[in-house]
Amino acid sequence: MAAAIRIGTCSWADESLTKLFYPPGVKGAEERLRYYAERFDVVEANSTYYRLPDAHMVHNWAQRTPDGFVMHVKAFGVMTRHPVKAEQLPPDLREAAPLDDRGRVDRPPREFRAEVFRRFHDALAPLRETGKLGGILMQLPPYVVFKPASLEYLEWAQGQLGGDEMLVEFRHASWLDDENRRETLAFLESHHMTYVIVDAPRMEARNVAPTVVATTTPTAYIRFHGRNASTWNKRTGSAAERFDHLYSEEELREWVGPLAELSGQAENVYAMFNNNGRSTMPGLPTLENPAEEGTEVAQAPVNAEMLRQLLQREGLPVTPAPAAA
Repeated sequence: MAAAIRIGTCSWADESLTKLFYPPGVKGAEERLRYYAERFDVVEANSTYYRLPDAHMVHNWAQRTPDGFVMHVKAFGVMTRHPVKAEQLPPDLREAAPLDDRGRVDRPPREFRAEVFRRFHDALAPLRETGKLGGILMQLPPYVVFKPASLEYLEWAQGQLGGDEMLVEFRHASWLDDENRRETLAFLESHHMTYVIVDAPRMEARNVAPTVVATTTPTAYIRFHGRNASTWNKRTGSAAERFDHLYSEEELREWVGPLAELSGQAENVYAMFNNNGRSTMPGLPTLENPAEEGTEVAQAPVNAEMLRQLLQREGLPVTPAPAAA
């Protein structure tokens, strides 16, 4: 049997969602997550990229979502070798952290990273115990390129996750170019790491991974970053500005064939929207509008609902909105 495709967004609390997705009467963290979980059955937690999660917060996530809900969790920046400022660390780790001249964690020893991994893993216990924990998103920065040291780090990092599924997203083209693609995918498959497919701007920059449709584990995972080439390399402003793109029906339709193929191959299929900006809603003559034409909308949940409608019309197996199930 083909796997049912789960569709969601890469955050439930970005500014565009809090201002445009939730009705005025839905306020506060608890009400927002419950509202979201009535409309989608999967989400990514991205606040964990900026600070280590704590068990109390994760317990609340588990309690506020229904049985069968899946939450993927983005790895803390130290875990993926991103620049992290000292104040983002727990107070007791700050003194031990080597810092550069800008106050950012600078090449910490493996023992330090291992302690960060341990705390991250322990904090996710409430999701794990309720069967709601999906994968850990290891989104590598664009300066981590394909080379033996990078492969070794991925292998080491996987060992620190304590058996949780590792979702690996590349942000440099070297991993998936003609020279290294086969070796990259073979490495992930042999180590039971899930390859993350990306939909991103069609451009030749080396900090954009090409869209390669493939699986390396029983999980197929797609992240939709939008196709705004003019903002992709923007270094000021918010992530919402960088990924500012409302997918058209035509652009989403490009994924009907690949998703049908992935649904037939994988046991779990996820389509996750990371275009967390806002747009004015155009007319959609062939799809039921998630919002009236001319309305300002949060891009990610609108595109998620558009994709769900499109796949349903094409007869692909897709999980319905939980409230309608």
